[in-house]
Amino acid sequence: MKTFCGRANPTTGAMEWIEEDEDYDYHQEIARSRYADMLHDKDRNMKYYQGIRAAVSRVKERGEKAIVLDIGTGTGLLSMMAASAGADFCYAVEVFKPMANAAVKIVEKNGFRDKIKVINKHSTEVTVGPDGDMQCRANILVTELFDTELIGEGALPTYEHAHKYLVQEGCEAVPHRATVYVQLVESKRMWSWNKLFPVRVEAEDGEKIIVSPSEMENCPGVPSVCDIQLNQMPSSDFTILSNVVTMFSVDFSKPVRSASTYYRVQLEPIQSGKAQIVLSWWDIDMDPSGTINCTMAPYWVKSTSAFQWRDHWMQCVYFLPNEEPVVRGDAVYLTAWRDQYSVWYKLQKAREEENKADVHIESPVCRCQAHLLWNRPRFGELNDQNRTRQYVRALMKVLKTDSVCLCISDGSLLPVLAHCLGAKQVPYFFLANHLEDKIKIIEARPELLTSSHLEDKKISVLLGEPFFTTSLLPWHNLYFWYARTAVTSHLASNVTVLPQSASLHMIIVEFQDLWRIRSPCGTCEGFNVQTMDDMIK
Repeated sequence: MKTFCGRANPTTGAMEWIEEDEDYDYHQEIARSRYADMLHDKDRNMKYYQGIRAAVSRVKERGEKAIVLDIGTGTGLLSMMAASAGADFCYAVEVFKPMANAAVKIVEKNGFRDKIKVINKHSTEVTVGPDGDMQCRANILVTELFDTELIGEGALPTYEHAHKYLVQEGCEAVPHRATVYVQLVESKRMWSWNKLFPVRVEAEDGEKIIVSPSEMENCPGVPSVCDIQLNQMPSSDFTILSNVVTMFSVDFSKPVRSASTYYRVQLEPIQSGKAQIVLSWWDIDMDPSGTINCTMAPYWVKSTSAFQWRDHWMQCVYFLPNEEPVVRGDAVYLTAWRDQYSVWYKLQKAREEENKADVHIESPVCRCQAHLLWNRPRFGELNDQNRTRQYVRALMKVLKTDSVCLCISDGSLLPVLAHCLGAKQVPYFFLANHLEDKIKIIEARPELLTSSHLEDKKISVLLGEPFFTTSLLPWHNLYFWYARTAVTSHLASNVTVLPQSASLHMIIVEFQDLWRIRSPCGTCEGFNVQTMDDMIK
């Protein structure tokens, strides 16, 4: 069986599909994953080990055999913890074949071959019975199926299926529960990652304002969570409008429902402002009493002495559909909707008496196309006034009233800036600014540009930020160099090209923490995971 893998060609900007054989080296995909970061997460591993030991002990105290089901075993680490803690047998499920093969080797190398069975299947395909993958249902359920949003990797439907078909009623679960917390904030910095702000341009004939179309202004954006390291966000970049509250929790030791639902909490603003952002994170209790706790809380919520750096679990930024003014002391209601894989929020001033059937609001879907073209850092770039001023200054030096400009960049504001500064014609958007007769969009790749596209005019100013959606790394934007060469025949003899040149800078650094995502682990909580290190190398 062959696999098609998408690859963006940074030279041409084209998406190319590469046909890979069944023996394709998926180790590359593993190396790019965050497995190493998880193995280096001392806090996570230690808390899981403590929780597993406690769960095995509780089962043994009841006079039962400890049968463990480990879903998403990865390297087999949690299964080895369970076997080491005295579990009678462990079923370790891993759907990704290269990872399952690695788990088999790691389990054998650590001497648990007779205690752990690695099952290379999706958990929903695992069978139970004398001739099944599992001889009997497990009474301890161990998983690590969580992402920054908690449910984004399909934890809920996986738990739902496991409780129905794979584990005993009243089983022990590690983790035992998860709790999601929220906090309301105002942040111009974070809000700039989701909405396009008006752009003010000082031209010779006065100030001009570029505004976004109403459909962009009212667009809810994309449903994917914005996950960031809130611990690297300075407190000056946001204003806290509410205390931290619990949004919802999930008890993994009981049957779990993955069906769409909603949760609502009352917030009392502690400060007046514009509610724009819901910050969210979660913690997991490894035991029923909650004494073994692993938390993602940011620095202003927990002491820095307890801070554990990790890149595989961070914190969530959710953008409200629209910014809502809130007044200190005036209660508001925050509603969270979720489906099987994602969460989204809405803020209401007063609680509306609604039937449950009337409450559901669809997951946010971009209607303006901009959120599909621009990622969040790109929105931040376009909203950077200092950056815009630099472009304006450069354009003012070269533009004339008869300039014919060609802009080669994806979703750029440069054509609008050029027109505002007096360019005669800009072959390249913005109906909201009534420029549809002044700016022409050319739907052609640079090498396919013809004189008819340009109405037989020669380009006097060639512009580029440069920015291209296919650029995975900063220097991929040097695609502009390729594009500039491709349109040479359409350029006037005295053409001005902006940017005129580029330089690539580099520096050798030592990271305090980031190195962990690629660093060999060797041993993890006393278990040899060298096989994983070898794969990454």
